[in-house]
Amino acid sequence: MNGLSKDSVTFLTIDESGEAQRIDNFLFKHLKGVPKSHVYRILRGEVRVNKKRIDQTYRLKLGDVLRIPPIRVAEKHEVEQTHIPAVEFPIIYEDDALVVLNKPSGVAVHGGSGVSFGVIEQMRRARPQAKFLELVHRLDRETSGVLLLAKKRSALTAMHEIMREGNSDKRYFALVLGQWKNVKQHVKLPLHKFDTPQGEKRVMVREDGQASHTIFTLQKSWAEFSLLEAQLKTGRTHQIRVHLSHLGFPIAGDDKYGDFARNKVLMKEGLKRMFLHAHSIAFAHPLTGEAMHLTAPLPKELESFIAKLDAQKN
Repeated sequence: MNGLSKDSVTFLTIDESGEAQRIDNFLFKHLKGVPKSHVYRILRGEVRVNKKRIDQTYRLKLGDVLRIPPIRVAEKHEVEQTHIPAVEFPIIYEDDALVVLNKPSGVAVHGGSGVSFGVIEQMRRARPQAKFLELVHRLDRETSGVLLLAKKRSALTAMHEIMREGNSDKRYFALVLGQWKNVKQHVKLPLHKFDTPQGEKRVMVREDGQASHTIFTLQKSWAEFSLLEAQLKTGRTHQIRVHLSHLGFPIAGDDKYGDFARNKVLMKEGLKRMFLHAHSIAFAHPLTGEAMHLTAPLPKELESFIAKLDAQKN
C-alpha cells in the first residue's frame, strides 16, 4: 500500500490475510509511516466498510470493501531504511496452515527493541508470494528451537486459542549452574515486568505479578551443573529464566539473569550462548485436529558442551 497519493481514495477488498483482524490493527500494518493518532482520526470519520461507518473495534470479514480516504503514506525508502535479507530458516514441519522452524540462537523473532528485523521479516522477504505469514508465539533472541508461524489467519487465531486455553505442551532444555535436587518440581512464582533505566525489558518475581507456573524435571547432573527439562504451564516473558534465577539456579550463559562472572569463564570453555533450547511442542492441529508433536534436536554447540561435561565426569 506504499505510494498512495495525497489526493486519491483507495478501495480494498479484504481477503484471508485481513479476515477477522480489527480494523485499527489492519490499518496500522497497511499504512506504515502514518502516526497512530492520524489512523484513529480517519477511523472516526472517513474510513468506510461496505459504505458504512464503523468503529475501531470492527473485525473485518472476507469480501468487505474498505474505503481509505486520501492520506500521506511514507514512501517505501522511508519505511524500509534497513535491507532485510531473505532467509529460509531450517524447517521442521510445513503444511498449508503452519510452518514450524528450528530457530538459531542469536536471531530475534521480529524487529524492534534495537533490532531492525528478525525471523518473521526475513521469512516474508524469502517468500514474497506468501499472502499471510505471522508469528504464532515468540522465543527470546538467545533461545533456539521450535518456533511456529501461521500461513493462514484462521490457523493463527486457532493456535492462539489453543495456547491461551493451555492445550499445547511446550518444553525446553536448560543447563543450570548448581546441583538440582528434585527429580520433578512445580514452580509457581508470580512475575512482574518492568523497564530498566536504560529502557530494557526485565522481569522479576513479585507478589503482585502475573501467575506463572513451570514444571522442571531433572534430566542429568554433574558436579557443578544440572540439565533440566522445563514444561511451560503459562507463557510469561522470560518465565523459565527468571524462575530458575530466583531459585538460585541461573541458566548457563544467561546474560540478563545469570551469573555474569561465571558466564565469562564458560565462554572460554566453549559455551558462547545461553543454554536454553525449545526442544518440543505438542498440540492438536488448528485446522485438522490431528495430534502434532514437533521436536528440534539440541544444537551442535550445546551437544558439544554436554559431551565436554561428560568427559570431565569420567
